[in-house]
Amino acid sequence: MRSSNRDFIPTRFSMAVIWGVILHALGGFASGSFYLPYKKIKGWAWESYWLVGGIISWIFAPWIMGSLTVHNLLGVLRQAPASTLLWTYMWGVLWGFGGLTFGLAMRYLGLSLGMAVTLGLCAVFGTVVPPMYEGTFPALVRSASGQMILMGLVVCVMGIVICGLAGIMKENSLSSDQKKAAIAEFDLRKGILVAVFSGIMSACFSFGLTAGKPIAAIAQQAGTNELFVNNATYILIMLGGLTTNAAWCVYLNIKNKTYTDYFNPTMPALRNIIFCALAGFTWYLQFFFYGMGDSQMGAYRFSGWTLHMAFIIAFSSFWGLLLHEWRGANRLTMRTVSLGIMAVVLSTVIVGYGNYLGSEKEAAVQAARPARAVAAE
Repeated sequence: MRSSNRDFIPTRFSMAVIWGVILHALGGFASGSFYLPYKKIKGWAWESYWLVGGIISWIFAPWIMGSLTVHNLLGVLRQAPASTLLWTYMWGVLWGFGGLTFGLAMRYLGLSLGMAVTLGLCAVFGTVVPPMYEGTFPALVRSASGQMILMGLVVCVMGIVICGLAGIMKENSLSSDQKKAAIAEFDLRKGILVAVFSGIMSACFSFGLTAGKPIAAIAQQAGTNELFVNNATYILIMLGGLTTNAAWCVYLNIKNKTYTDYFNPTMPALRNIIFCALAGFTWYLQFFFYGMGDSQMGAYRFSGWTLHMAFIIAFSSFWGLLLHEWRGANRLTMRTVSLGIMAVVLSTVIVGYGNYLGSEKEAAVQAARPARAVAAE
């Protein structure tokens, strides 16, 4: 009987990892698609629709979904140490700078290239820094599963570099009018600078989750399902993001006198608000599914950040191709961007396999515990 139980444990752990990868894919789809409704907005300045969509993302969605999934949400937040709440919020503030400039990267580079450059850097920092902070990086490098995960990260970065190269090839092969026809404000140099800054700062979301682990632990102790414990942490991170983004958007509203967008009777206000709400809620869903996937990744849960970023890049690149952002590019450029996308997709397979190896090792350790206990008796 004990043997059959031990045989069952690896299957259970492996299925959890597979389920985690699927959830990360859903989160990647949500993030790779959220900007589409913004393209339907008419007459509003960027700061106006970014603020309205952000209020849905940073306030309404986190509290609604948190209240529905976290048992005694307010009680959980009250029990968390003040230092944990502060650090989680501060990482959210820094992440807010990444989210703020993320929208600018989309404006200057388009969905496919903007996502690729921004999230590639985000994947590197968000995956590598947490285990360094926790002191587990040396052990990670020595393990077979950890090496496989890092290999997947390298492949992901290679895919990003290839996508970036395709963007340069596109700029060199198209006329200014052709670039503007596909992306109205296309500017490679400005876009790359913004994307690099955004990618580095966006990784702070991963650091916020690491800082907020005590909050998630309290939520689980309160009876919250393991899949949803991170929803309590999101309240603080999103509040930090709201602080940064709202301050900047309001400043631009005043500076550019675009605050009239909200009250101008000639603007399709209700229509714009609906599309902003759709974009904002879709944007939040990436983290909702990310948190669920993160809870299933076992000892190497930090690697879920690579999966999340890679899936976002893959789906956003798909939308970029579908929306003809690469229209007019020559065949070599199209082959190059396709190769980059395939490399990113391949990286998700490698990282997923690395997690599988880690889950098998974790399962073997757990299976050996009853045997050791019996031997001790």
